[in-house]
Amino acid sequence: MESDYPHGQSVSLKRKSQELFNSFSLDDLNEDLFERILSWLPTSSFFRLTCVCKRWKSVAASASFKLACSHIPSRDPWFFMVAPNLNQSVIFDSAEGTWKRLNHPPLLQEESNQNCMPVAASGGLICYRKLSGNLIVSNPVAGYCRELPPLNFAPQHQPLNAIVMNTTSKHQLSFKVVLVFGELPNLLFKVYNSSSGCWEGETALRRKVEDNSMEYDSTDDNVVYFLSKAGIVVASNMQRSPSKQYSSVITNKNGEEIVYFLSSSGKVVACNLTSKCFFEYPRLLPVFSEYSIDVVECNGEMLVVLLSEFLETASLRVWKYDEANPGWHQIAAMPAANSHEWYGKKADINCVGAGNQIFICLNSLELCTYILCDLETNQWVELPNCCINGQVMDFMSAFSFEPRIEASL
Repeated sequence: MESDYPHGQSVSLKRKSQELFNSFSLDDLNEDLFERILSWLPTSSFFRLTCVCKRWKSVAASASFKLACSHIPSRDPWFFMVAPNLNQSVIFDSAEGTWKRLNHPPLLQEESNQNCMPVAASGGLICYRKLSGNLIVSNPVAGYCRELPPLNFAPQHQPLNAIVMNTTSKHQLSFKVVLVFGELPNLLFKVYNSSSGCWEGETALRRKVEDNSMEYDSTDDNVVYFLSKAGIVVASNMQRSPSKQYSSVITNKNGEEIVYFLSSSGKVVACNLTSKCFFEYPRLLPVFSEYSIDVVECNGEMLVVLLSEFLETASLRVWKYDEANPGWHQIAAMPAANSHEWYGKKADINCVGAGNQIFICLNSLELCTYILCDLETNQWVELPNCCINGQVMDFMSAFSFEPRIEASL
């Protein structure tokens, strides 16, 4: 196609357009458009850029900027790491593939709260549990937190099985915390709703009677086997992260909220909060084959990660339960060449899901490794060590959250 302009005029227009583009500055934008553009930056990049000038720094505290951020559909997850002493505040930024440190909010720096343990996360928030049993919810990126009202129930009489958190608004404006407690088959749950600012009453869960194939077998409780989150750990040298003793996830299927946790017998228990019933999934492997297990949520589905030993090698696999054709099906497996080094190490796995990824902490007395598994490509990547002040840090577990400055408490 021939140009409508003479050749010389066309070149002149291109030169002027290039000069105009080169002279363009973000400072020429009005505040609304300026904030919308910055809202698409990765969180780490934005905080670095706040040092550019006063205008950029002021954006971080702007209510309209937080509103613009809330319309970003998703952000690459950060993984909040838990060290054995529970006092480290370190994250792994999956977008940049680097380790970073975060400052504790003032409330968590108070002496009475220094032993708070992270127990759940959702959206841009992390939930901590105090020694008293009360809960604190924090936005670790914005650096603020608050304590939830007291629970008003005696945990010594009602064993706590699961703590899950769920962001109930797509704009990060409200959240729920769900506790499941009691001895099977007498389970109850209790919900805190940030919209009302209070705990709802305790609700009993009935067994799903039509599920005869998943009847609870009380004799399983006395079986000797290794499970990272299942009751009393038998092996004296087995490591276990206190922060993951309530390892559990929540999903929403067809409008029904379901909480999954590991029972004291090592089975996956599903608690349907909508229909107020529960049932147990069958075991993945025979009792004496199970070694270390964890439950995760990826893209709205419950998955199980299992570390086991078979024919003189270790195997790390991801399983999904097929409701249409009842049974567990493997969906991913670490290459044998990588998992073999864990044979005989009595390793413990603590896992967390984020979209298509699973972050796995493998711990034993001899080794400590962090693996990022991509379920779409079945790629298993070992992360670099985290060094602070020249020392390599060892972490027991991690919690996945989105770095959102707008997440509200």
